[in-house]
Amino acid sequence: MSRGVSLPPELPGYDFVSTLGSGGFSDVFLYDQQLPRRRVAVKVLLTEQLNESTRARFVDEANLMAQLSTHPSIVTIYHAGVAGDGRPFLVMEYCAGPSLSERYKQKPFSVEDTLRIGVRLAGAVATAHTAGILHRDIKPANVLTNDFGGPALTDFGISTTLDLDPSDPQHTAGSTAGHTGGDDETQDVGLSVPWSPPEMFEDAPVPDVRSDVFSLAATLHTLLAGLTPFEIRGRSNGTLDLIGRIERGVITPINRDDLPASLIAVLAKGMSTNRASRYSSAVDFARALQRIELELGYSATAIEVPRLSETEPSESAGAGEDETRARSVVTIAAQPTRTARPAVPPAAAPAVDAAGNPVRGAFVVKHRPGPAPSAPPAEATVLRGRPAVVATAAAVVSLQPESGPENTAPRAGRRGLIAGVSAAAGVVLVAAVLAAVFVTGSTTPGLAPTAKPTSPAGNADVVAGVPMVTLEGTATSVDGTVVTFSVVNPDPQDDDVYRWARAEEPNQPQLSPSAAIAVDQVTPGERVCIDVYLQRRDGKLSEANRVCDR
Repeated sequence: MSRGVSLPPELPGYDFVSTLGSGGFSDVFLYDQQLPRRRVAVKVLLTEQLNESTRARFVDEANLMAQLSTHPSIVTIYHAGVAGDGRPFLVMEYCAGPSLSERYKQKPFSVEDTLRIGVRLAGAVATAHTAGILHRDIKPANVLTNDFGGPALTDFGISTTLDLDPSDPQHTAGSTAGHTGGDDETQDVGLSVPWSPPEMFEDAPVPDVRSDVFSLAATLHTLLAGLTPFEIRGRSNGTLDLIGRIERGVITPINRDDLPASLIAVLAKGMSTNRASRYSSAVDFARALQRIELELGYSATAIEVPRLSETEPSESAGAGEDETRARSVVTIAAQPTRTARPAVPPAAAPAVDAAGNPVRGAFVVKHRPGPAPSAPPAEATVLRGRPAVVATAAAVVSLQPESGPENTAPRAGRRGLIAGVSAAAGVVLVAAVLAAVFVTGSTTPGLAPTAKPTSPAGNADVVAGVPMVTLEGTATSVDGTVVTFSVVNPDPQDDDVYRWARAEEPNQPQLSPSAAIAVDQVTPGERVCIDVYLQRRDGKLSEANRVCDR
């Protein structure tokens, strides 16, 4: 039985207007603030929920959202306090527009709008992560529409810090409501099943940043499909049905002709049952969406993240205007998709220090005479204290959906064991076909690998007459996420290309038309090794040479 809405509290300086919504832990009211004059949403904890645990969670929510309020895609917190009747309250930005939940139920979103919303929300989620906060309840109902028509993430009521303790009662706390007061999909365990990753159904769930990436990808899928990713029209879609499909990775295909296959692959990667196969961060997920925007000819939406570096002021500088500020918001420029073979391949030259002396082991990728690349921006974006890489033809980013089969065995979670498996076969087959189509990740005509790299003894195309390449040097981008290997072809011939794969991913080969092989999506500081083959025009391969950057 639904409860009645509580009475709005009398708040000095605020005039009650109307009720906006209610949830299991709180009600949300619209007030007119007298000074400064504006309309605000006031979230009030219910009297029957007043205890030490809920008070603590309410205070935590206020503090968490206050840390993130500078982000344009996160609802702003203006004030928090305790009303005269003893109920804690939050005063926050009033987002007059409907939530994404209300909007997708009326009509599915366009591809362009979904990509733009996805990049903006990913920036908001990345901002929370860099502050050490997991949202844990990303879903359409928790994304409002602000006065500028943009998305505004709200409801940090069950958020936790990244060093959360599974024994903490807040770890399974119930969700509090945003403007809309939540929805009926929110369960008592503090999660919204249709958008939750499989690890949340374990007996002692320990989410991480990739759990939020899953929920973000599931939210975008919902906007495009008009229903949740694991819901099947005409079938039973109860809680246990959904949990079983989520644990098996049975994503319902989106029945639309205007969806690019690359977007389907990105969402599938984001919702992988194996969290190690997902995007490692919200920023990586946003970059993948940006590449699809560029692929479709749209303007790339900026990824807005906080500037995290805090530089020590120099002895000559005062601690004033020139000091780096930790909470300012910067943007990450879009990275282009993999380009076609350049007319003039780049070459590697030794790096030199300020005095002009060669730096041992360091190389700079340069272009031979040809069309001049566009100049990099005067000031590089800073992320985690390092300037962001400026992508060039020698350091391009490719989309590499996971091609390995998903583990379709149900997890030993507390509820997933009883879920059915009948819907898995058809969708897994579709996923396998998509993976086969997109495993190459190359748009260059004639450069699709014809076979996966294997050991020389197991590949009949490896012949002694094709020389093995050697390593000339490596160069690492300033943010550490791209490593470029410069290899030497001892007997160059027309149409030679270089087949390579990361040592830990031998079944995900790529081809490079140039001897400068750029490896992207590198975790800064990690050792990178690749197996490189020289491939002749007739398809014959040299023996592999494993080269590493250190």
